[in-house]
Amino acid sequence: MTSPVTVRVQCEDFDLAAEVSALSRDRADIGAVVTFSGLCRDEAGALSALELEHYPGMAEAEIERICREAIKRFGLQAATAIHRFGKIMPGENIVLVVTASSHRQAAFDGANFIMDFLKTSAPFWKKEHHADGSAGGWVSAKDADDTARDRWSQKN
Repeated sequence: MTSPVTVRVQCEDFDLAAEVSALSRDRADIGAVVTFSGLCRDEAGALSALELEHYPGMAEAEIERICREAIKRFGLQAATAIHRFGKIMPGENIVLVVTASSHRQAAFDGANFIMDFLKTSAPFWKKEHHADGSAGGWVSAKDADDTARDRWSQKN
């Protein structure tokens, strides 16, 4: 059996199907697999790329901590989280979260939990590149992301 947590921060794209297969291969204890894949949007044609930077070592450690907390909290069998960095074009993958559990609700809750904390706790920064060539800025944190994260402190 493989490790219950796989975390990668990488420049290269990922293959969703291959990651699901790697997580669930030879695992008869898994009854549900939930995936979330976040993609770069073009913001109605205004964005030519999104540039992501991270704090190497710290980003991986924080994502692993979040995944381990999700496994403990929801009784997951396994979790995978992959986050890309570098210049990402609209339509390309940014992030993948895969959770596996005996039952579907735990897998859904685990994936939501991981994404809510990844968005607010993992040290990543995003800079927009505009399609018209004008200078883009760094993307500010959103209150809605904090609200989504904070809902978990209200649940057992």
